[in-house]
Amino acid sequence: MRESQQVEAEEEAQPVGEGSPESGGHLAQRQLGEGVGQRSLVERATEPYRAISRFVGRHAATRAVRAVPRTLGFMGSAIVRGEVADTVPAPHLSLGLAAQVAMDEALLAIAMTPNRFPLRSDFERVAVELAAARAMYVRRGWIAHPASYHRQPPALVAGAPDIGRGWADGIAYERLSFPSEFVPRHGEPGSERWASFGPNHTASAAVVRHSGGPRPWVIALHGFCTGYPFMDFVGLQTARLHRELGLNVALPVLPLHGSRKVTLVSGEPFLSFDLMNAVHGLTQAVWDVRRLISWIRDQGATSIGLYGVSLGGYIAALMAGLEPGIDVVVAGIPVSDFPGLFHQHSPHHLRARSIEHRIMGGAAEDVFTVVSPLSFAPLVPHDRRFVFAGYGDRLATPAQAQRLWEHWDQPSINWYAGNHVGYLWSRQVADFLCQSLGASGLSCRTPAAGN
Repeated sequence: MRESQQVEAEEEAQPVGEGSPESGGHLAQRQLGEGVGQRSLVERATEPYRAISRFVGRHAATRAVRAVPRTLGFMGSAIVRGEVADTVPAPHLSLGLAAQVAMDEALLAIAMTPNRFPLRSDFERVAVELAAARAMYVRRGWIAHPASYHRQPPALVAGAPDIGRGWADGIAYERLSFPSEFVPRHGEPGSERWASFGPNHTASAAVVRHSGGPRPWVIALHGFCTGYPFMDFVGLQTARLHRELGLNVALPVLPLHGSRKVTLVSGEPFLSFDLMNAVHGLTQAVWDVRRLISWIRDQGATSIGLYGVSLGGYIAALMAGLEPGIDVVVAGIPVSDFPGLFHQHSPHHLRARSIEHRIMGGAAEDVFTVVSPLSFAPLVPHDRRFVFAGYGDRLATPAQAQRLWEHWDQPSINWYAGNHVGYLWSRQVADFLCQSLGASGLSCRTPAAGN
């Protein structure tokens, strides 16, 4: 079955150009006139190139070679235009930046394996789901009033979560788990599929806190494909937030990630071609984090901040427009428009087929309105909104961060010269994060006795 899917995906990947009968070009007409089965000189001449293209498409290591011309294209465009995105000026260009850009481009190329491309039947099914969802959302007024789509979850009372203990990266933490209780509305497209993900029904979070009296808390939201303490403690700079700023830190596991995953890769179905999965996943993420916030408030939190990276940055920005009482929000390397990002990263033939089936260019954009941070005015004060992003980010892209920054009325933003994960080794970003939280009142620099 997998082999047949790969063959079909590779057939769909072949471009429709002047040499194909589908194009209606002069060459196609000449070929038809010469008789069926007779190959033209152009076809014979280009066969080696097409054979190489098919080989490259089938092998991850060779696909990664595509990173070289794409990196050169990015650097060349930055030199010529002086920008890495509209109104985002290019930084000083260096070999280090080029290497980080190439890393992102290689990851994208490797991920574009033909045997994972959607089939014709997938386009038809997803198109039907999105059309039905749009009709339902319009009928119920959710697209016109996106906040009405989100239901208030029940509070997570103090005794509700099960609490265990763990250790990762030299940090002792508490492991919270509790029933999510999130269920998509009856009749929503994709709801039965989403409900079938059994491990996802249990929400969880790692909590690193000080003993003693009430303190500020920060909720740190991980990115796509993570959701494990040994990864998130590093990716979200938990040790520094806990020890240097004296904060209590809660790290919720997003739907279908970490202990909630249902495939080998953490989070894989969350951002798949089944676009309604992303809608339900983002909605459940808001639901679960709101329940966690109710528990944190019950612990006597003096203030609460939100901080997320990548997918977590998107959810932090979405929460900032839905949950009152958040004192500060930091969106790191954020996505702000998933349909736009999917469109940008998809190979040309997938983009064309998505438009042909009316998936992109209307239906997806309308449906995602209810879970887009760009649909909501932020409830966090302007001087407590912060963004950081990478000039060379080829995954979330600078344009995504720029759109959120503009929607948030251009608050403080920190651009670093690196790729999507370049913030991990950027002292500039680490200082910006701590200064942003500290200046907003999320700091308790004198730890309680014994800490």
